[in-house]
Amino acid sequence: MKKQRQAEILAIIAECEIENQEMLCSKLSEKGYKVTQATVSRDINELGLEKALSDTGVSCYMRAKKANKRHFESFFSQSVIHIDCAGNIVCVRCQPGLASAACATLDSMNMESVVGTVSGDDTIFILVRSENDAQKLASLLKNMI
Repeated sequence: MKKQRQAEILAIIAECEIENQEMLCSKLSEKGYKVTQATVSRDINELGLEKALSDTGVSCYMRAKKANKRHFESFFSQSVIHIDCAGNIVCVRCQPGLASAACATLDSMNMESVVGTVSGDDTIFILVRSENDAQKLASLLKNMI
């Protein structure tokens, strides 16, 4: 029953913007699950759900990986000024003092094509495996800003 309920929770948060545990309890009730707020709270913790802003700006529950991605994209778009590439290196120009934090967040994404990163005060150099990978990464990062 617990696995089914938790699978239902994941389905609900994938299709609805669930802002609080009360809303989640209500949606589960509509699906035939009789749960308490305490049960929902434990499920949220076990599933590793986090609150993050949705595309519409609503703070709602999401899977941690998706929440982290949204947080990164938001921070990245506010920090970055310009992105360019040369050979197999992507250069990211940031607001003064923000390159290190943006770089650490980028590193946490563990992208296969990234060999390594170096950041200064306002610049990040990203070494990738090929020129093609650099162009793809630069394009991906440009779409975030």
